[in-house]
Amino acid sequence: MEKYFPSRAFAGRRVHLGVSGSVAAYKALDLLRALQKCGLRVSVGITGSAAKFVTPLSFRSLGAETVYSSMFPADGIAELGESYDPFGPLTPGAEAEAFIVLPASATTMARVASGLADEILSAQALAFPGRILFAPAMNPRMWSNPATKANCARLRELGHVILEPVSGKVACNEEGQGKLVDLRQAYLAVLKQLSPQDYAGKKVMITMGPTREQWDGVRFWSNLSTGTMGAAYAVAAYLRGAEVHAVCGPGCPWLPPEVNRIDVSPARDMYQAVMDIWPQMDYGIFSAAVADFYPEAHGTDKFKKDKATEGLSISFLPNPDILSAAGAAKGASQRIVGMAAETGNLEDNVRGKLKRKNADMLVGNLVGVADSGFASPLNRVFIADRNGREESWDVRPKS
Repeated sequence: MEKYFPSRAFAGRRVHLGVSGSVAAYKALDLLRALQKCGLRVSVGITGSAAKFVTPLSFRSLGAETVYSSMFPADGIAELGESYDPFGPLTPGAEAEAFIVLPASATTMARVASGLADEILSAQALAFPGRILFAPAMNPRMWSNPATKANCARLRELGHVILEPVSGKVACNEEGQGKLVDLRQAYLAVLKQLSPQDYAGKKVMITMGPTREQWDGVRFWSNLSTGTMGAAYAVAAYLRGAEVHAVCGPGCPWLPPEVNRIDVSPARDMYQAVMDIWPQMDYGIFSAAVADFYPEAHGTDKFKKDKATEGLSISFLPNPDILSAAGAAKGASQRIVGMAAETGNLEDNVRGKLKRKNADMLVGNLVGVADSGFASPLNRVFIADRNGREESWDVRPKS
C-alpha cells in the first residue's frame, strides 16, 4: 500500500493548504500530491517568506487549483497570468472544508493567535470559520520560547489543532524539538477533518499481519501477509473517531501514533493480547493471517544441516483459534468482523466460517491471484453477514 493510504472516498472535496516561511516549506509539495491522490481539490495560500523557499509556481505546476501569494496584485498571482481576486482571503473560508498550515512558522501562528490579517495567509485563516490544523517547523529554541508556547495555547483555546513538531536535528544543525511532524500524520489529520466522527467513543480492536512461529535460532514458520488490509481498517476507524487498538504481527505498516499498537510475533502471543483487551472493545476486526500450527521448537541455536543429511521432519502443534475464542466470549453489544484468505471455493468457505466462528460479518478474498490477497495494494472480496446479506466487491484499493 502507498504510505499515505489514499482513498477516493474524499474525491471532489476542498482543502486549503497554507504555507509559511520555513526551510520545511518544500514538504508542502508532497502533502499537496498526497491529498490530490484522494481526489481532493486543493488551494494554496503562501506567505512572502515561504515563497523564498518554494515558489507559488511550484504549487500551480503540481495542479493546485488556486495559489494565493499576495494581498495585492503588484507582486501576487497576477505574475502567474491569472486574474487577480480582490477577495482572495475570503474564498477558502467559503469553499474549503479543511484548512492546514504546513509548515507553520512562529510568525504565522502569532498573527493568527493575535487576530492580525496583514498578509494573505493570516487573513485567510481569520476568514475561515472552522478548525485549522497547524504543523509547526522551526528552530528548537524558537519552539520552546514562552511567546510561542503562549500563542499555541491561544490557538488551542480558539479551537485549532497543533500538530506538535518532533525532536531531532533541524536544518540549522541544532538538536531538539522543532522538526516538522511526519507528513503521513499531517495528511491523515486533514482526512480526519473531512470524515464523519460516527465512531467517536467506540473502541475498535484490529488484528493484522502474519504470525511468526519460531523453530530454531534463525528459522520460522509464517505466511505472506503484510498487514496492509488490517492497516487500512485501522486508519479508517481512526479517521472516523474510534479509539483504535491494533494487534500487529511482524512487518505491519506504519500506523498513526494515536493508534494503540501492540506488536506481537507468534500466534500464542497474539491470542493473549487479544483476550486481554477484547472484553473492553465494542468491535473486533480480525484480519491477521494467523498460523494454524506452530513447529515443535528445536531450540534457540541454529539447526545444522549435517544433522539431517537424509531429510528433515518437523512436528507441528495446533495454535489457539483467536477468532473462535473471541466469538465465544463475545458480549451482547460486541460485534466481530472476520476475514478469510482462501485459494478456492470462496463463497462457501466464507459462509461456513461465519457460522463456525460466531462472527457478525465475514470478509473473504482469494490469495495467489492477481489484484487480490497478500502483499497487494488491491483486493476483491466476498462479504456475508449473519443476517443473510451478501455482496461481492470487484477490484479496488484496500484503503
